[in-house]
Amino acid sequence: MQLSRRFLPPMSLLCAFEASARHQSFTAAAAELHLTQSAVSRQIRALEERLGTELFVRERQTVRLSAAGQAYAQEIRAALVRISHATLGFRTNPQGGSLNLAILPTFGTRWLAPRLPQFFSAHPGITINLTTRLSQFDFQLEAVDAAIHFGLPNWPGAELEFLMSETVVPACSPEMAAQYGFARPEDLLRAPLLHLASRHDAWQRWMASQGCQSGQGSEIQGMLFDQFATAAQAAMAGVGVALLPKFLITRELQTGGLVQALPQLPEMESAERYYLAWPTSRAAYPPLQAFRSWLQQAAQDFSTCDLGE
Repeated sequence: MQLSRRFLPPMSLLCAFEASARHQSFTAAAAELHLTQSAVSRQIRALEERLGTELFVRERQTVRLSAAGQAYAQEIRAALVRISHATLGFRTNPQGGSLNLAILPTFGTRWLAPRLPQFFSAHPGITINLTTRLSQFDFQLEAVDAAIHFGLPNWPGAELEFLMSETVVPACSPEMAAQYGFARPEDLLRAPLLHLASRHDAWQRWMASQGCQSGQGSEIQGMLFDQFATAAQAAMAGVGVALLPKFLITRELQTGGLVQALPQLPEMESAERYYLAWPTSRAAYPPLQAFRSWLQQAAQDFSTCDLGE
């Protein structure tokens, strides 16, 4: 889509506005931009004339954003951040481009990071910058090209592509398993249970999947964690039993740091899935297209091979 230049104010005006909006002060913005206060004031006035409305409410010696100015400042700040990141990415890797990817912490460190060398080998010109996000966000307000999403296939303003499903198992330390002698799902209710904040009803769903009447329809109490890695460490230390994705604790199960509390029971597949999400505006971005294709194949290979082992 061709840009209409008459809707593109000069960068100097936008930078003056962004700084003034952030500081709520023309004087502080002038100091940051190494300009005079009167120069910033003139730039703001010029921008207001272009837009046909006031961006600031001027009261004696102070200024504050108008309602329209607040909305405009949010959009301009996001655009300037994206321009800044694009420029930095190009300077650090002018031959291939960069991809800003938001990851879920444990998925990123346990599953994605070990596979990234394969991507870099196939696409040596592309740089991937990783940032952690635990929940959905507005792509328009973040300098992020794509994100790993776990949940239902719903992200407002974004497109999603299915990657993989997961199974979860109750896991604990060998000492706790020996202490409690778990034999039935109900036996777990005698032990401390560890919960993930992002999956507050996971234990109820697991109990229901095992036909366990105890604990259904009521809140199952226990410690709350915001990340799988922390919950897994607590389970290894004997704090309690955690309901964890099996593929993210393969190392601990293999080394004996964790054991399945009830290995004889069928594993429960989570209702949610892993997806790659991206804003529609970035769909044609070459580094994203390359990463999407590679990630889809890597997830498919994992689902058909690794999970079957």
